[in-house]
Amino acid sequence: MHNQKSAKLNQSAALLSIFSYICLSILKLTIGYIAHSEALTADGWNNSTDILASVAVLIGLRLAVKPPDSDHPYGHRRAETISSLVASFIMFVVGLEVLFSAGQKIVLGPTDHPDPIAIWVCLFGALVMGLVYQINVRIAKKTQSQAVMAAAKDNLSDALVSIGAAIGIIAAQFQMAWLDSITALIVGLIILKTAYDIFQESSHNLSDGINTEVLDQIYHQICQIEGVSQVADIKGRVHGKDLLLDIDIHVHPELTVYESHLITEEMEDLLKRNFQISHIQIHVEPQQLTCGPPFWSNE
Repeated sequence: MHNQKSAKLNQSAALLSIFSYICLSILKLTIGYIAHSEALTADGWNNSTDILASVAVLIGLRLAVKPPDSDHPYGHRRAETISSLVASFIMFVVGLEVLFSAGQKIVLGPTDHPDPIAIWVCLFGALVMGLVYQINVRIAKKTQSQAVMAAAKDNLSDALVSIGAAIGIIAAQFQMAWLDSITALIVGLIILKTAYDIFQESSHNLSDGINTEVLDQIYHQICQIEGVSQVADIKGRVHGKDLLLDIDIHVHPELTVYESHLITEEMEDLLKRNFQISHIQIHVEPQQLTCGPPFWSNE
């Protein structure tokens, strides 16, 4: 029941972002064209990419809550990560388009002086996205959703982009109209940077990458369990917000199967209590050694 409530909250966060981006992109692209503002138009295209990215996140969130089936025994949690990867590709393409358009405007100039109304539209957009950011951060912390937290960070970057666009348009009012196009270039670079960050994180998770600091914390907690002689191996994968672990431990060779089983149960309870773990596979081997440094450590 708790998972269903969290899923609904996560999906509501994505829907809030989609609705906000649709309204703002229409407003910014329309006023940007009328007011002859390259920066506002670029900001509008930025919001339009966020519509597609947020839709991809929403689809991923809905697929991720599907229960395990015959060909997905670990569930569908990675749908969130795949949707983030797709969103990064969409943002990358539009970021290049914004850079090309702004660069062409600078080379072919002169640049028109944007109408001051563009400033107020930018500031309004920054205010809206700031509020959306606050709401989505609270939801992400409550549900511990990486996808929603990533979306919230994108909301914040959009608010900052709008503020930067407003500054560029203000500068253009003081006979420095070229700054409007320069700001559009900066907006394009911000879009590309955000796309790269999302791509890097999602591709790292999809390739079974994991933070070694987390493995260190898990290792040291296992070493505190009475009866564990050595942690021979730890492997982990990220599925959405959860961890999947494969652990090999050594115990005293004279322990019974039942006694070894009690050690693994204690280990599962400890790790699931302290980490976001959905599945643990523990393999027990007989050996009597002192618990040394992690096998991946240089200690």
